[in-house]
Amino acid sequence: MTADHPLVRLETLALIAVGAFAGANLRYVAMGLGSDVRAVLAVNALGSAALGFLVYEAEYAGLLGRRSRLLLSTGFLSSLTTYSTFALQTALAADPVVLVAIVAGNYGFGFAGVLVGRAVARRLGAGLESGTGGETA
Repeated sequence: MTADHPLVRLETLALIAVGAFAGANLRYVAMGLGSDVRAVLAVNALGSAALGFLVYEAEYAGLLGRRSRLLLSTGFLSSLTTYSTFALQTALAADPVVLVAIVAGNYGFGFAGVLVGRAVARRLGAGLESGTGGETA
C-alpha cells in the first residue's frame, strides 16, 4: 500500500489515538499525586527525556520502527506532557519568584531531560555497535 492509501492514514490515526489515550490518562493520574505545579513539572521533564531518547534512538540505534515512534512520540508523549498547563500556571502566578521558578523549572528540567534521553540513546547505540559491528550514525 502506498503512504497516501486511506487504510495507511487510518492506521496512523489509530496509533496516535491509542498512544494519546494512554498518555492523557497517565497525566491525569500524575496530576492527582501532588501539587499541580510539581505534577506538571514532572510530566514535562519525564516526557522531554523520553522524547529526547526517541529522537536520538533513531539516530544512534534505530531499533524502533515508524509505527512505534508515532504511537510513542506523537500519541503518548504529546498527551502526557502539558506545556499548555505550564503556560497557564505561568500566566496565573501572582508572585514573580514563583513565576520564574515555574519557567526555569520546566525549561531547565525539560532541556536536561532531552540531554539524559540522548545520553541513554547513545549508550544503547554504542552497545549495539560493539556487539554487532554495525554502522554508526
